[in-house]
Amino acid sequence: MSTNSLLGSRINVSSETGTLKRLLIHSPDRGLEKVVPSKAQDWLFEDIVHLGTMRRREYDYYVKLLLYFLDPAKIKGKLDQIDSDTTRSFYIPGSESYFDSDYVVDIEKLLGEILKNDNVRVKLTAAICGIEKCSFSTQEELNAYDARELAKIFISGSYADKRMLFAPLPNLIFMRDIGIVINDHILLNKPAKSARTRESILAQFVFFYHPMFSHIKGNIIEIPENEHHFLLPDEEKASDYHRCTLEGGDVMMVAPNHLLIGCSERTSVYAAQQVMKILFAKNVVDKITIIKIPKKRDYMHIDTIFTQVRKNIWVLLGSLARLGDESKKKDVLHYFAPKDSNKEFRILQFVKGNEENPLEIENLEDLLTQISVKDLGTSEPVRFIYSGNNEFPYGEREQWTDSCNLLALKDGVVVGYDRNDKTLDAFRNEGFAVISVKDMLDKFENNELSPETLNDTFITLPSAELSRARGGSHCMSMPIWREI
Repeated sequence: MSTNSLLGSRINVSSETGTLKRLLIHSPDRGLEKVVPSKAQDWLFEDIVHLGTMRRREYDYYVKLLLYFLDPAKIKGKLDQIDSDTTRSFYIPGSESYFDSDYVVDIEKLLGEILKNDNVRVKLTAAICGIEKCSFSTQEELNAYDARELAKIFISGSYADKRMLFAPLPNLIFMRDIGIVINDHILLNKPAKSARTRESILAQFVFFYHPMFSHIKGNIIEIPENEHHFLLPDEEKASDYHRCTLEGGDVMMVAPNHLLIGCSERTSVYAAQQVMKILFAKNVVDKITIIKIPKKRDYMHIDTIFTQVRKNIWVLLGSLARLGDESKKKDVLHYFAPKDSNKEFRILQFVKGNEENPLEIENLEDLLTQISVKDLGTSEPVRFIYSGNNEFPYGEREQWTDSCNLLALKDGVVVGYDRNDKTLDAFRNEGFAVISVKDMLDKFENNELSPETLNDTFITLPSAELSRARGGSHCMSMPIWREI
């Protein structure tokens, strides 16, 4: 196998801030313009969006930035040509001008490639038609489409002529939730909401059938359902201690030996336990910290309340951190609360071989400091940047628009939304440069800056439409290879 082939098949993530080399994404597809107000919440979208604006003026910048960092040969010197094409063919899998990178990879491209295999096509079409309750004639009609168009139909839920076949998958732009790479293993999700079932089936087929992942097929982990699940009454199936649901936004690979799992609105305690058992048995990691957060739409996943910026720097929501704990302890009600009351926010750390004696950690800052110092070996002081600069009411307000949901392109270089002004001020106060993605791309194109030499920088994405969907740049990525 050639060096390029070896690099092209690399699957390994063991940190949140190692230099990003390869990731999965999904550009907003035609299904998003089919979301109507009456179904937005059912389809797990916060609002209806304007697809053209979301693509051309927002997400396309994200793609260009990723290419400049991960595969610059695909974009360097071509910005004017790309931006002047009103058809956006550069961003559309299957088009002649598609960027077709091995490092910035759209799942639609992978899906179209596996559907060229007749065996896969028959199995996947049958599976999708089964869960979507399609007629046999519809299944036959789908078989008439070529692989690329069939991939678009399965994802968008609609035909090219705009007829709707089934519900769109607006949340597929949040690729983080379909799975997570843990060292050289891939953990597949089990979505909490039925609206995401088709996403998980598409992801399952891509990971098990695409050649990109063939060399680690034995390292793909599926979480087993409770073996007595079908015997449980419906009210017990919904219990956090019986339901088995997990989404990638609740899983963070923070160090080679250490995984974080959030128990949230979307990820159950039972699923966290099953993942811990499997990973310890396979010796994938030796330490797992489970973070139980309030089951609120505001928080959804742990990556909506904190992410890592640099080995020694984290951004987080103050009301769920030490600051929030201290303010609560000053309240008289705190002293009179029942001692055995179940905490909404709790952190327990489990070590392989001693799972019966977990360590309880009081607050997020203590956990994140431990990760930076003990797991990552930083010698610099650990620093925290708070959502909204921890000013009322901006901390909660900007967390809602993903101030804590940042993607590290490399250690100290992150991308996030432009609308969180107070959080950006907090980054400036900590010595970070703040620059818009448009200006950054221009400077790259004019050789005034380069991804290799960039440090301590927050790159802002336009976000008027993207922020309506309730997910930031961390959610919109599934890293599959980072260098440490």
